[in-house]
Amino acid sequence: MKALITGGAGFIGSHCADIFLTNGYEVVVVDNLVGGRLENIHHHNENDKFLFVNKDINKLRHDDPCLKNIDFIVHFAGIGDIVPSIENPYDYMHTNVLGTVNMLNIAHKLKVKKFVYAASSSCYGLAKVPTNENHPISTEYPYALSKFQGEQACFHWAKVYGLNVNSIRIFNAYGPRSRTSGAYGAVMGVFLKQKIDKKPYTLVGDGNQKRDFIFVTDVANAFYMSAISNISNEVFNVGAAKPQSINRLIELLGGKEIEYLPKRKGEPDVTYADISKIVSMLNWSPKVSFESGIATILENISYWNDAPLWDKKTIEVATKSWFEFMGTK
Repeated sequence: MKALITGGAGFIGSHCADIFLTNGYEVVVVDNLVGGRLENIHHHNENDKFLFVNKDINKLRHDDPCLKNIDFIVHFAGIGDIVPSIENPYDYMHTNVLGTVNMLNIAHKLKVKKFVYAASSSCYGLAKVPTNENHPISTEYPYALSKFQGEQACFHWAKVYGLNVNSIRIFNAYGPRSRTSGAYGAVMGVFLKQKIDKKPYTLVGDGNQKRDFIFVTDVANAFYMSAISNISNEVFNVGAAKPQSINRLIELLGGKEIEYLPKRKGEPDVTYADISKIVSMLNWSPKVSFESGIATILENISYWNDAPLWDKKTIEVATKSWFEFMGTK
């Protein structure tokens, strides 16, 4: 059996490739290396069951030689980060929506057994918690909109073309290989570089806000189980269902000095996944505790040596558009 993983040199995608290979599958990774890194997949270079293709998903075609005999497609490729999506919405819609449509067309023409889409819990907006898959959708910014519209396209292809799809709405994934460059983004990467350089942690609000942090190998395993299962056309939340405060994160990282930043309107106080559906239907459950996950990250902290260093001033500049467009919400 053979799996295509788009964005497979990226954070979650590279871990997903590991799982498929470990279970005896051939794996093709397609990644344009804008967000992904060869370092994330270099350990597969000598593996005759692994192929890397440096290509943009919008330029991929069903008759490309690398796509011969594909059984599964797991689609991670896309653009992340919230603030840049406010500044460049077209890029997000083009990549996250039209790129997904192209991959769905490819999946249909190849007659794959399953197409699994990496969706985002950001589609829920300022949600009631714990949040289940039937919660009303409220996309607060273009990134969330683009990821949700990609998900809608998946189920449209299921309805019209009979494609077997599943969508996994990821909560706050963290772990080794998370992205180290680009725009101001996830709190984990920001803090790790600040720890390396012995700089203050830049804490938004009072730190009591909680996030449903889920370790990357648990996320990747959910995608694998969703792909090989006989269950199709479902949406699944993937989180740890144990929200952790940002203050607790700083405590585990060994934090001391802190710089406080103003709270951003439009951001939830708590993210908290109701995971009962995926637990019951796929027999999936998170295995890595928050404490163990952070310990693993600290063992691999050198990965973030080249990450950008953010401080109070540069963050204020980077998030200017957030306060301009989202500040009244």
